[in-house]
Amino acid sequence: MTASSPPSTTERCLSLLQTWRSQLQLNRREQTVLAGSLRRLDLQLDRLSNRNLRVAVFGRVGVGKSSLVNALIGQELLATDVAHGCTRQQQALPWTISIPGLNTVELVDTPGIDEVAAAARARLAARVALQSDLVLLVLDADISRVELDALETLMSSGKPVLPVLNRSDCCPPEQLECLLQSISQRIQERCYRNHRAKIPQPISVSAAPRKACQQSDGRVRSERQPAVVNPLCTAVIHLLQEQGQALLALNALRQAERLQQQLELGRLERRRHDAQSLIGRYAALKATGVAANPLVLLDLAGGMACDTALVVQLCKLYDLPMGGPAARRLMQRLSGHNAMLGGVQLGLQLALSGLRQLLLIAAPFSGGLSLGPAAPVALAQAALAIHTTRKTGRLTARWLVDQRGRGRRGNPAPTTLMRRLIRSDTNMQRLIAEWPQPSSRPRRDGLLP
Repeated sequence: MTASSPPSTTERCLSLLQTWRSQLQLNRREQTVLAGSLRRLDLQLDRLSNRNLRVAVFGRVGVGKSSLVNALIGQELLATDVAHGCTRQQQALPWTISIPGLNTVELVDTPGIDEVAAAARARLAARVALQSDLVLLVLDADISRVELDALETLMSSGKPVLPVLNRSDCCPPEQLECLLQSISQRIQERCYRNHRAKIPQPISVSAAPRKACQQSDGRVRSERQPAVVNPLCTAVIHLLQEQGQALLALNALRQAERLQQQLELGRLERRRHDAQSLIGRYAALKATGVAANPLVLLDLAGGMACDTALVVQLCKLYDLPMGGPAARRLMQRLSGHNAMLGGVQLGLQLALSGLRQLLLIAAPFSGGLSLGPAAPVALAQAALAIHTTRKTGRLTARWLVDQRGRGRRGNPAPTTLMRRLIRSDTNMQRLIAEWPQPSSRPRRDGLLP
């Protein structure tokens, strides 16, 4: 980059995320709980800085993942065996291909996702795949339920996936075509139904083909044949040339977004009880004042003052002090709410207060009998005051939660950063349009007061 040229999207993404990461304020408990997520984000930012892209080779045990990595690299660096489950832990190897904008590309071999009594390996494989920028889902037959479930997990995280059918040399050409169509159809049905996204057509390869050869003594032995992986190699290189840098940036943004969501949900859970207690205290205070005071205008003025104080206290609780545009947006939101709710409240309060005053005035003439209905009327006013205060408190809390999700003006949240970068970069727009997007943000209704 020259002194006059603007920074690339990757450089902007790295700079913005590094600023966001450096300004994260975590207490000791949050640092402990989120230690793993913080470490993964730091590793991803380091890879983004070094332009180091990772391609995970993912799939069931025994489908030839290690053989495929060896074939793509062109060397027998990973151990392979006829027995299933040769890979016991992740292994990353450099892939010597030249991609503009990338310094290195690594192929990551992962353990099988369906090994018996090996749930830890399955979790490891999923974690490694989610930390990679691109996933090759390796099959050796029609796609199974286990593989579809794994694909669902990857797509729910917005992970780009290329299906690969290994051992295509074992199928006659006409059967191979039918098999590829079946795999593609089942994947598209699952993906489009749940994510409205399309996955590329599966690519057939033969990572370690063998051919039966008759020996001079009449015995038949299988001999290793050259690997056939050129279609896959070409497809991956073409994809990385077009979208490699964007894949790196997008993965870093989503790692940061997941961390932000974990942090936000944890804080919401801890603040929910405090917010409930705060709203309850102000509701009780407002109800007491309304029930004890017979003057309508004083009731309304006191209620507005009580609601305003509640809003200020909730802002402090959710660490979003009032001021500037945030205050104006919240006041506009509350004014619309209060205009509708206040009209109903005003009508009811006027009716109830008028009725109560009539009952009080009539007390000397009724020998005090008219005071009997005055108490239920006061209780009805108190109940209405409690309801309106709780509605105001919950509306304010919901708005504050959404506002926190956007981050502060000087340090916007990763979701906001992603939207900004997508708007300014056509390659990112294309990437978002072509690949599956993460599932919607977790529901927070149960975490609101």
